[in-house]
Amino acid sequence: MHNNKRLPRRTLGGLLLVAALPAQAYEMADLGHSTVDIDLQALLGAFHSDRGYATGAAEPRRYRWQEGVVTLGAELNPKKGGLYGRVSTVGTATWGDGDAAGFTSGNERELDLEDAVVGYHSEALGGSPWRLDASAGRQSITLGDGFLVAGDALNLGDALGDELDRGGAYYLAGRQAFDRTAMVALGRDGWQGQLAWFESDNPAQASTEMAAFTLAHDHGSGLVEATYLRGLGIDESQADDFLAERDGMKVYGLRVEQRLLDEALTLRGEFAHQRKESRENAWALEPAWTFRELPGQPTLSLRYSRFSKNWDSLFYGFTRGYGTWFQGEVAGNYAGPFNSNAEVWRLGLEGSINESLHLGLLAYDFESRDTANQPDMGGQEINLFAEWLPTDWLYVSPLLGWYAPDSSAAQGGIQLGDDATSFYAQLLVGVFF
Repeated sequence: MHNNKRLPRRTLGGLLLVAALPAQAYEMADLGHSTVDIDLQALLGAFHSDRGYATGAAEPRRYRWQEGVVTLGAELNPKKGGLYGRVSTVGTATWGDGDAAGFTSGNERELDLEDAVVGYHSEALGGSPWRLDASAGRQSITLGDGFLVAGDALNLGDALGDELDRGGAYYLAGRQAFDRTAMVALGRDGWQGQLAWFESDNPAQASTEMAAFTLAHDHGSGLVEATYLRGLGIDESQADDFLAERDGMKVYGLRVEQRLLDEALTLRGEFAHQRKESRENAWALEPAWTFRELPGQPTLSLRYSRFSKNWDSLFYGFTRGYGTWFQGEVAGNYAGPFNSNAEVWRLGLEGSINESLHLGLLAYDFESRDTANQPDMGGQEINLFAEWLPTDWLYVSPLLGWYAPDSSAAQGGIQLGDDATSFYAQLLVGVFF
């Protein structure tokens, strides 16, 4: 890469949030054994940040910008099992000042192919108890909880150079599909194994190619999952020294989830080890308690996560809502630490007012482990958000944030201008047909 900054290996995306909502589709044809459906998704985001952040090309000023993503797709859906497929196109745009880190300029507009995948699914392979799912083509792949891989959705604009431009809409991240993939999943009686190969065409990821194997056991009240990743290659013309280490990298991961005390208590933990030129580790532990006797069944959670100083966060992403694995809307998207060289505490309280309205409060404390050779990305952040689904086709999510860095950019940190508390706000509106 021509840019020598270490970019966030970003995989968030409002559309990943949208993907967790009930899918809407229009049936175009009934073929008897399957149907042909089309779907349309549109997401608009409006953003404000009091400060800019020196992780990209930002300047010391206020930022206001808007992002949009529109996806039109067609699917072949089997009624019981058999062949399936999807093809879709996505349009992305950024307007206004560009984002608060300076990854986009506000001038990005792009329309391109997104999904192009064909597969086969069977719940009883050859009459046996084995389940099979095999697919190939352009598609997003998620491993486990998204701690390591959750799609290829680092969507930079042209602010850091045309060679990194992927169409903008950096926060909404409408482009999530890996360019080429092949995946086979086989399971029975609580066991599932998955073998995957995927190759990125994203220059900000140096067009990384990897193979992955996961083996998971669901024992009813929880699960245990082991993961192995192997880096198969990168585009040397796009890679800096840090990304070049993905060629030949080995990653070993173990994830555990356990539900206790009538499922009121949930314990989640994950550990991963990377072998490249250095040996790097990352891990997280998260207990959560759901107050089932209270209205809205609020959940109180506490998470500690730790990432060694040269940890490569790969393709981590958004899987269970705000704060996973993008920790802090300001820190996780613009200011860092981007799940590397960091210790992070997260305290969360979330609950539902009714079936259509969900509220949440998240508080973070960040500390950089190595500030002698890397910027100090320490600080504190508070996010207050709501998710509202007034109908089955409309989604509205306002969020307010306050970010207080330990240091300004002039003091070795990231926030431009000063180290005062910065106010951040965003509003997401999505429609689905």
